Amino acid sequence: MNKEAGKKKAAEEAAKYAERGMTLGLGTGSTAKYFIELLGARVAEGWPLRGVPTSEQTRHLAERAGIEIINPDETTIIDLAVDGTDEADPQLNLIKGGGGALLREKIVANAARRFIIIADKSKRVAALGAFPLPIEIDAFAFGLTVKNIRAALSGLGFGETSLELRASEGAPVRTDGGNLIIDCALGRIEDPKTLEAALGEIPGIIETGLFCRLADMVIFGDEDGVTIDKA
Repeated sequence: MNKEAGKKKAAEEAAKYAERGMTLGLGTGSTAKYFIELLGARVAEGWPLRGVPTSEQTRHLAERAGIEIINPDETTIIDLAVDGTDEADPQLNLIKGGGGALLREKIVANAARRFIIIADKSKRVAALGAFPLPIEIDAFAFGLTVKNIRAALSGLGFGETSLELRASEGAPVRTDGGNLIIDCALGRIEDPKTLEAALGEIPGIIETGLFCRLADMVIFGDEDGVTIDKA
């Protein structure tokens, strides 16, 4: 399968839901990049569009595309958010955060009137978990937070689980908010909602990469077209 062709097809399908004058949540990653480029072409044609980026990387892409960037306040209505995913199951549960923007992505997804996921078809799975679950944590006493994550996972039957502090070039990766990321190799997640709730009880966890039933639609693409799963 040509993954890049699939990403483009999915982005093109999602772009059909963008309308003049919308405020759009702009996702992070290689698939969301195609969507942003399509929006930029419409702005060049005279479309008024505003964007709420989910990362500094996305902010720079959107600005180069000519999209007006806004900082949302209590009155902001995000009409549509479009983002990629690392995995999606048949119930539209997701694992996100491979790009390190999970907190901002979840804030925007939760606020949007409609949340559409775009991905190549390799991201469609029967059950989540083959992709390591990212967990964003505060840097303070992070070892204690990791200890509590291990205990929670063990209590849910995950047993000996590999937890790795995400690093690049020998240094811990920092999110745009200055936090750390722990990647958890869980293998298979039978009950994402229960896991999400359990992890949310742990002090020090900022957010998890589990997006349980937030998506209204998941568009999977390949070189032949798209398949759409709806809530």
